[in-house]
Amino acid sequence: MFRQLHKIPGLFAALLIVVVAASGVVLSLVPALDTLSAPPAPAAQMNVAELAASVQRHLPGLANLSRQPSGKIIAAYSTDTAQGQDVIDPRTGAVVGPYTTSAFVRWMTSLHRSLFLRTEGRIAVGLSALAMVLLCVSGAVLLARRMGGWRKVFGPARGSLSHRLHIELGRFAIMGLMLSGVTGLWMSMANFNLLPNAMGAMPQFPASVNGGKPAPIGTLQALQAIPVSDLRNLTFPTDPSDVFTVTTAGGMGYIDQATGKMLSYQANGVWKKIYEWIYMLHTGEGFWSLGLILGLASLCSLVLSWTGTILWWRRRQSLPKMKHNHIAHTADTIILVGSDGGATWGFARTLHDALTASGYKCHTASMNQLARHYAHAQRMFILTSTHGDGAAPESARNFMARLEKFHGTPKFPVALLGFGDRQFPKFSQFGHDVAAAVDARKWYAMLPYHAIDRQSVQDFARWGRAVGEALGHALELTHQPVRPRTRRLELVERIDYGHEVQAPTTVFRFLAPDVPPTFWERVTGRAALPRFEAGDLVGILPPGSDLPRFYSLATSSRDGFLEICVRKHPGGECSGYLHSLEPGETVECFIKQNPDFRPVKGRAPIILIGAGTGIGPLAGFIRANARGRAMHLYFGGRDPKSDFLYAEEIESWLTERRLTSLTTAFSRISDRAYVQDRIVEDAHRLRTMIERGAQIMVCGGRDMAEGVMQAVEEALAPVGLSVVKLKAEGRYLEDVY
Repeated sequence: MFRQLHKIPGLFAALLIVVVAASGVVLSLVPALDTLSAPPAPAAQMNVAELAASVQRHLPGLANLSRQPSGKIIAAYSTDTAQGQDVIDPRTGAVVGPYTTSAFVRWMTSLHRSLFLRTEGRIAVGLSALAMVLLCVSGAVLLARRMGGWRKVFGPARGSLSHRLHIELGRFAIMGLMLSGVTGLWMSMANFNLLPNAMGAMPQFPASVNGGKPAPIGTLQALQAIPVSDLRNLTFPTDPSDVFTVTTAGGMGYIDQATGKMLSYQANGVWKKIYEWIYMLHTGEGFWSLGLILGLASLCSLVLSWTGTILWWRRRQSLPKMKHNHIAHTADTIILVGSDGGATWGFARTLHDALTASGYKCHTASMNQLARHYAHAQRMFILTSTHGDGAAPESARNFMARLEKFHGTPKFPVALLGFGDRQFPKFSQFGHDVAAAVDARKWYAMLPYHAIDRQSVQDFARWGRAVGEALGHALELTHQPVRPRTRRLELVERIDYGHEVQAPTTVFRFLAPDVPPTFWERVTGRAALPRFEAGDLVGILPPGSDLPRFYSLATSSRDGFLEICVRKHPGGECSGYLHSLEPGETVECFIKQNPDFRPVKGRAPIILIGAGTGIGPLAGFIRANARGRAMHLYFGGRDPKSDFLYAEEIESWLTERRLTSLTTAFSRISDRAYVQDRIVEDAHRLRTMIERGAQIMVCGGRDMAEGVMQAVEEALAPVGLSVVKLKAEGRYLEDVY
């Protein structure tokens, strides 16, 4: 619900919010500029009678005095030969200069308040304020969910650059944007008389006036009782039967020009006082520093609109287009999908289309969108992959929490299908976890849990036939995997290691093929590489295969080349293909972002732990460490003479201070050790760094990662810390295979 509440106002009101926010940024500067340009106030407090008398001596034909929130005094005059407005020095009553308002500011004010459209424009601006409030509330809830709870809202932001920028700016600006939205909405409702007496009541005009000879204005007692700091506006009478009309911070009244008495007075009511307070909070008039803060928040909203649109578009593009996708409330068949890269969505679409063709009303959505109940559902299918070491994929991270809130036990049957790779010990682990959770809640199983290895379309078709039997009719699931959009890269260098220890490993460097450069490439001098960061993944498709294999990147696109480190596995289709390549040959590949495996920002130390090819992304982090942040590398191999990967580069990185320290462990030499042994030996040093905010990043094989986790857990025990706590804080990251 909150995602929809955040998305719909954001999309439909994005352009309107941008216009209102951009004009608000400009107008936020006006109170500060007015305050800076206002003449200094007198040392002693003056009353309105003294000020008016002083101005009257310098400016014949005085008709009106007003005091702006900045403290600037404006006098309007009218004579037989001229009329105008002047800025007054409150210390002497002398004219400082003519008062003029900027045509640009007037234009911006009209744009901000009504879009130049009068009533219709004011309604649109009011709706934009409502949209801003909804965006702030829903954004805060979504942020709390993404960060793992309200207590972790200010934890390190993860994700792509757009994600991180959206989170960081949102956290900074949300209070200012909420204040602008609420106050703007209030003022809009007040302008349309939707709030009781918000504009204030007028005092009753006096039935009779003394009509005698006007007294000198400096002697009028009612004006003597009003300090200049309380003055809002003073209008002078036009004839002996007229009165002074004075507006102050407390209300409005009429003063007899002959006797100087207040004839009638109307104090501001509660709603009027609230409106003036709201007006000050929204505009910053009278509180210029707040105006600048709100202007900065509005400036952030421009970037938030941009990043939010990018995130929405990427999310939309990552999802397959489902034809005839019914809403959850009316569907008889629910299909929930857990996916990271989009492949599982493709299988879900095949199932959706086949069931739709058989006459079912299907609703297909992410597992994160599990509702609390489904009014007309008669069956449910859950298709999910597994992320990393048995974790939930991106579109299923909130599924278990939402499952706890599901109303009762559904009467309809459920079929679960997992996707994974049997090369990994925790094959389809998240699918197993979901099956166990559903079974614990006594949900009725349509079929036993089944897991598909390496996206086998044949196995998927067999599962579809079993589903058809359960439904009582034939069901053929003919899935055609969508080949990822790839680009061709040329191998320019390979550095081979590990043959002597029966672990052939190669560092591969790729560039864009030698094709005519684009204009941008001519300007920057860079090859036409896709964008990527160290730690991201490159998917490589061996010839004749549509199933990619992913490898962690040891460079960023700023380095000008793409580098991976690959060990040759017996029978490994893709690793064997890569190891057969010679410089000059090309591969088909694409980039998959991996924003959850990045060093956090700041100056806290980074502890890098890797074995074998796991050093790849860690080398990329060190390579990019031009500012010399403290980085400590623990590397494990078999023999330093054979598979000490990046040995020469590491030596130069130590010299350049990109790498602070190096600790090695080799398992095929006399001083045999594994990297987790070095962690145990260095427990005190690691514990000290972690207590000071250090982050740990682990990359490599699953057995190594488990050993390292156990060693770190033991090192942290004396100070009451744990790996679980560090993971929750984003200070223990793993890229495990």
